[in-house]
Amino acid sequence: MSKKEKLSKQKYEDALEEMNLELVKWQHWIKEKGLRVMIVFEGRDAAGKGGAIKRLIEPLNPRGCNVIALPAPSNREKTQWYFQRYISHFPAAGEIAIFDRSWYNRAGVEKVMDFCTDMEYREFMRSCPEFERMLLRSGMILLKYWFSVSDDEQERRFQKRVTDRSKHWKLSPMDLESRNRWVEYSKAKDEMFFYTDIVEAPWYVVDADDKKRARLNCLSHILSSIDYEDILPEPIELGEREKDEGYDRPDISMQNFVPDRY
Repeated sequence: MSKKEKLSKQKYEDALEEMNLELVKWQHWIKEKGLRVMIVFEGRDAAGKGGAIKRLIEPLNPRGCNVIALPAPSNREKTQWYFQRYISHFPAAGEIAIFDRSWYNRAGVEKVMDFCTDMEYREFMRSCPEFERMLLRSGMILLKYWFSVSDDEQERRFQKRVTDRSKHWKLSPMDLESRNRWVEYSKAKDEMFFYTDIVEAPWYVVDADDKKRARLNCLSHILSSIDYEDILPEPIELGEREKDEGYDRPDISMQNFVPDRY
């Protein structure tokens, strides 16, 4: 596949602006129709999942859209049914739940890093497709995206994180270890797809070497996943503001203002 010409900043911003309006329409339709939508973002470290999620939620109403990025399970959570801690974050009618990594941790990092037993891993692969089919039968809409990044591009992004102090937080010990286990993660991903890329809930692969294109392609696909209509209310007309009838406001010198440094 030939490499596409780099997307200009202007084209990217114009496309994103147009898509933002469509995302607002999309969310309004979900709310009005009482749909329950879950979107799973998975992929290698530094593949660009976070950037795509950020652009997805930027125009949306946060009251109906939650991003779930769970930390490592607590000692108590480790004793629960594996899917249990995720279920509490599932959407109700009219809501969107976005998982920045999900129950698929067991098929990836837990498998590669030996955080689960082989029996636990095999049980997950057996039960996950049935778990997702159950969700779909209940009326849930489930979208699963895998952000695919090449070895060279991932290394370039890791090196950028090393030199950019504002991105040091993105280099966790787990991220660094994943860099050393490229082949193991590849094998784990392939096996995960073999068992969980089911007809009812397929995996959608996002070519993420070009971040801008990856974001636009992913957002476009999300919009196409639900047949929605523009049911946004008509713009309201603002009447005249209430006139000042002689209210004497307190002296502003008594208030604490943020220093004007810029």
